[in-house]
Amino acid sequence: MDTSELIKKVRKIEIKTRGLSHNIFAGQYHSAFKGRGMSFSEVREYQYGDDVRDIDWNVTARFNKPYIKVFEEERELTVMLIVDLSDSLDFGTVNQTKREMVTEIAATIAFAAIQNNDKIGVIFFTDRVEKFIPPQKGKKHILYIIRELLNFEPQSKKTNISVPLEYLTNAIKKRCTAFLISDFIDNGDYKNAMTIANRKHDLVAIQVYDRRIAEMPEIGLVKFRDAETGEEIYVDTSSPKVQEAQRLWWNEQCKKRDEVLKKSRVDSVSISTDQDYVKALLNLFAKRS
Repeated sequence: MDTSELIKKVRKIEIKTRGLSHNIFAGQYHSAFKGRGMSFSEVREYQYGDDVRDIDWNVTARFNKPYIKVFEEERELTVMLIVDLSDSLDFGTVNQTKREMVTEIAATIAFAAIQNNDKIGVIFFTDRVEKFIPPQKGKKHILYIIRELLNFEPQSKKTNISVPLEYLTNAIKKRCTAFLISDFIDNGDYKNAMTIANRKHDLVAIQVYDRRIAEMPEIGLVKFRDAETGEEIYVDTSSPKVQEAQRLWWNEQCKKRDEVLKKSRVDSVSISTDQDYVKALLNLFAKRS
């Protein structure tokens, strides 16, 4: 993509997603993902009814009477976008490819975060961590993220969801809110990595999929290429056996994802490329408020 085309695309996504964040998400995002940490504020004299566990014994010893520590809720968040860039995201049959929708969703969340004065960072992944953008504030930082979402070329084509979750757990020391945005087509076992990541951080899963992957159209003999392995095969899409095999495969993928998310206690939403992702995100926010 040349520079002028990239600038136009960045601007187009900025106008659309910044407007959505400002007009629709501001209040819902704040209430759904408000700061959950507690930071030390001050000490004051102990009063009847205070929790004795909050007594500051050093200050108490110094002044010979009980003092307690006062904490306040941390309002500022660190938000991490964990974005799948494997080749399966380039698939799309209806309004847009999965990667295009992933880019819009990530940009919308980024603008919502910055309106809440939060820091935002990104982990791009395939079956490896392709790029890490440390959390920062500011519009300039978000526009850089959008440019990378549009133009970044990963080294690998495959998917391993465990890898970025383990990286998140190790690299981000302070508790953050993390959005894992993927089609969740992964044959590996990522339950353990997701459970550990969600214990340390506040993890949210957003699945983006194309409905044609579950409902194969009957259009006769078609050559398919596996985006992640490069293997090419001819498939008779009109065959009832092929149709049923595809449905069973997709149902297994969904069942596996749902079981992992439930056991890991991760909030999630699943969005098709022909759906309104704004409505889906609002429903997710409302569920968490």
